[in-house]
Amino acid sequence: MVGMPVTVTIVDHPIAAEALTNLRDQNSSNQVFRAEMRRLSLIVIAEATRSVPTRKVRVTTPLCETDGWQIAQRPVLVPILRAGLGMLPAAMELLPDADIAVVGVQRDEVTHEPSEYVAKLPARLDGRHCIVLDPMLATGGSLEHGCKILAARGAPQPLTIACVLAAPEGIAYLEKSGMNLHIVTASVDERLNEHAFIVPGLGDAGDRQFGPPN
Repeated sequence: MVGMPVTVTIVDHPIAAEALTNLRDQNSSNQVFRAEMRRLSLIVIAEATRSVPTRKVRVTTPLCETDGWQIAQRPVLVPILRAGLGMLPAAMELLPDADIAVVGVQRDEVTHEPSEYVAKLPARLDGRHCIVLDPMLATGGSLEHGCKILAARGAPQPLTIACVLAAPEGIAYLEKSGMNLHIVTASVDERLNEHAFIVPGLGDAGDRQFGPPN
């Protein structure tokens, strides 16, 4: 299959760089990690929504009427469980009227293949601007699975993916998916290790936010 366009935007901002440094630090507590995830997510998601459709409106200030802008329709926020939940508060703060859908995909620790365990989202997404939230783009398997669910329900492309870190291998994998995707991230790191973790990375984003599952 010939790959569709996959574009990557790397957020270049000193606050993003500082927040990412604190996320990478192995000594950051779960509380600090969650706070820095929210801080960085605000910047990444703001960039990811740069092309969200808008409409012109009239607004009355204390002095006169003037033109203003509103988001044209409610976007759909799609956190990939469970790590994507850490980006959701920032996304809801920026887009308080957004609908929220969830896709649960877990990676087999041996084969690294994705396995879906939940998908709660509208039956049709035609014309809805979807923003996928997943802190770590590692192998690309979980994100591809989630994006294909959205595409099958009519979500317009390019689909927007907001993540904290991306690995070159994951980007290359998505380029072969046949979908048109726009990835917004704070960093494209060096590589994946033999366990499919991003290097230098920041460890397991889900565990560092919420604690180990067992």
